[in-house]
Amino acid sequence: MYINYNIVNGKEYGTVTTSVRKGKSVSKGEQIYLGRVVDKVNGIFKSRERGLFKYDITTNSYSPVPADFEEPKEQRKTKYSKRPVLIVSFGDIYLLDSFMSKSGIMTAINAINYKNQDTLHALITYYILTTYSNCHAEDWWELTYAKYLYPKAQMTSQRISEALADIGSEDAKRGFFKEYFKFLAKRRGTDDSSGIDDGILIDSSGLPNSVHFPLTAVNNHNGVISEELRLIYVVQQHTGMPLFFRYVAGNVIDVSTITRTIAELKANGVNTKFAILDAGYYTGANADALLDSGISFMARMKSNFKVYKKIVNEHLNGLMVKENAVIYNKRLIYIKCVPCMIGQKENRKAYAYLCKDMTAYNEGQKNAIARAEDESLTASDIFDDLQRQGVFVLVSTRRVAVDKILPLYYMRDQVEKIFELCKQEEKILPINVESEATLRGHLLMTFIASVVLKMMTDKLRNTTLTTESMFMNLHEQHAIIYDNEFVTTEPVKKMNEAYKAFNIQCPVTIQR
Repeated sequence: MYINYNIVNGKEYGTVTTSVRKGKSVSKGEQIYLGRVVDKVNGIFKSRERGLFKYDITTNSYSPVPADFEEPKEQRKTKYSKRPVLIVSFGDIYLLDSFMSKSGIMTAINAINYKNQDTLHALITYYILTTYSNCHAEDWWELTYAKYLYPKAQMTSQRISEALADIGSEDAKRGFFKEYFKFLAKRRGTDDSSGIDDGILIDSSGLPNSVHFPLTAVNNHNGVISEELRLIYVVQQHTGMPLFFRYVAGNVIDVSTITRTIAELKANGVNTKFAILDAGYYTGANADALLDSGISFMARMKSNFKVYKKIVNEHLNGLMVKENAVIYNKRLIYIKCVPCMIGQKENRKAYAYLCKDMTAYNEGQKNAIARAEDESLTASDIFDDLQRQGVFVLVSTRRVAVDKILPLYYMRDQVEKIFELCKQEEKILPINVESEATLRGHLLMTFIASVVLKMMTDKLRNTTLTTESMFMNLHEQHAIIYDNEFVTTEPVKKMNEAYKAFNIQCPVTIQR
């Protein structure tokens, strides 16, 4: 058995060939095509079926290429030599890298302990600054300051897939979160990370995808049917900072995920004392589980619960009085606090807040009257229908002042804002990974990106900038490459505003 090499159009290809002897004659037997020769000395080939691989003829075996091996670029023959790139985009990458180092979040990122830190840093920068697919990462790296800031980064599609698979390992994830919880504790002015989430917000979002692995499943969420997996985020109540994430198969309903989410937080050394939940998480069983774990909570109750029906039937008629009127978010809302019993056996003390939103009521009134004409409803029918318009019930195991209950509950919107960051300003969608291993790395990268973007958004609160507009402007600031240094172009007004917001000085020159 030997490798037969052939050159076609200037490229060398290899084929494993066996020799067959019949009497005195020798002929070629079975042939196995290896593909294009990448490194002849070390037996490295590339084919469509296997990608980049190493072949050992002595054992007739295939194996992955060494981790530090980088595929040489193919030299295309052209009439004219290609001019070197001597001006690169600079401002967005420089400010982002400076901010991550200055803020301290880089310590948590480095705790992932990926073998090539330049690849790790370049990848998280790429995730934050672009919404492009990972197959374009190398082109981005080549044409920006990232190539010089992270010179050893390996940004080909195959290397990124390998990196994501490693970054997504449980060991890497725990390494990150161990340091990240310390980082959050220091931001709060304490060295104890066990109490960083005295109050948490929990919600989930579907990630539609057509990638065929067990996590992809048909989900019916609020009447919308799709193939997806579900991503669960935990957010700090008092800061709105992303705290933790989990993912489950798309057909797993929210009510079954709450106890495991709390359990994972506790296993990571974070003790939860108070949780704000959406209606999808509330059941009697979950109420018992949370209270048994010493966790107070607040949630919206669905209208099909017996407790909900009892409170509405007993207290709705006397709700709309002056003593119960509250103004929240420029809306008039009537709220009444009523003691109630919750849990599977309805034997746990809690407080129900019966609410009627008059803005929603008035909108419902208009719709009901319009519907009455189409459906020939009587005034009596409309009256009965309107009694429930704008009505909802919040339940809390802690007694909260009536005028404080809605601001506290609607802190849940901070989770939605984090999901918006993930889906609009990052690259969490579309999911374009080949395995669950690379999915885990992809989700950790997007989580880190959401953390950085949230911190930067908070810094920009008193400026005219958003993170999106800031990076768009800074991308147009360039660095001119000379033999021994970079010379940056002058930052314009919007660029200076960004540098000032983060207290970062734009350099005139940088030594190479």
